[in-house]
Amino acid sequence: MDPSMIVEWVIKSVVILLVMTAGFAYVTLFERRVIAKFQVRIGPNRAGPGGILQPVADGIKLIFKEELIPDKADKIIFILAPILTVIPALIITAVVPWGGTINLFGRQVALQLADLNVGVLYIMAVTSISVYGITLAGWASNNKYATMGGLRSTAQMISYEIAMGFSFIVPVLLAGSMSLLDIVNAQKDVWFILLQPGAAVILFISMLAETNRAPFDMPEAEQELTAGYLTEYSGMKFALFFMAEYIKMIAVSMIFASLFLGGFYLPFQGALERAVPGLRPILPYLGPLVLFAKVVFLLYVFVWVRATLPRIRYDRLMALGWKVTFPLALLSVLVTAAAVLLVGG
Repeated sequence: MDPSMIVEWVIKSVVILLVMTAGFAYVTLFERRVIAKFQVRIGPNRAGPGGILQPVADGIKLIFKEELIPDKADKIIFILAPILTVIPALIITAVVPWGGTINLFGRQVALQLADLNVGVLYIMAVTSISVYGITLAGWASNNKYATMGGLRSTAQMISYEIAMGFSFIVPVLLAGSMSLLDIVNAQKDVWFILLQPGAAVILFISMLAETNRAPFDMPEAEQELTAGYLTEYSGMKFALFFMAEYIKMIAVSMIFASLFLGGFYLPFQGALERAVPGLRPILPYLGPLVLFAKVVFLLYVFVWVRATLPRIRYDRLMALGWKVTFPLALLSVLVTAAAVLLVGG
């Protein structure tokens, strides 16, 4: 194997890890400031200019907080559970393209860590294992509230994973490939959200449920379960769960943008390149900025939903998954398959 390729992969991996971990810190600040605007209050503004150092202050506080482990907890699993929750959130972005191929220091560099021809299957596999950390955390705590939170997370994942899987099939059918790069390239002229808005909405709802975000934050449900699977965690172990949630928000936003919002492409970029040929050499370098803008918009919608909708009752959460999103996702697949067959024929 070419040593330069190994160096390139290492650099890309480090960049992804740094962006995701730094992004997690400032998404927390972003959420608190946006919710403060919705609620007509100020939000964090004391640590640093405009509160910009608030994530640093929170990190220092959590580092120095006392670490507690319940006497009757399964100590090994109790410690490993937060790590098992964070790792899937980080590795899921390996197949997401953040740009095309650019010339960097005389070398053609693809702005993607790995272009798997089964990238969509990779995403589904990784998202399905992320719940193990939450479930094990609840069980290992030896606390009935924490255990109930872990079980809720498992049931929620199963309920919405099916609808999410069917929603993934729609862009695969439209692009004729399971590679995320091929799916993004197929949207150069028109984004898939314009062709199948229903599947996009179902996928977004499923991603809210997969990341345990309001109104689907039943595994935490502080009014019912104290704090759910987090009840017995403190210090940096708590911070790892916190990190996993916000990194997953960034990751699923990148995935949604790649599947339905054209990824790193501007709206109707193909037509724009044909109309203004002089822009063609510049546009590939704008790819990461375009994807970043879409991710920020989707994160804003995540926060908007949290600030607007109350937590729904657990039986209605399950009913929504099995009686609404699942059949609608299946219908969107059937409609898309029929349309592709008719157009292709």
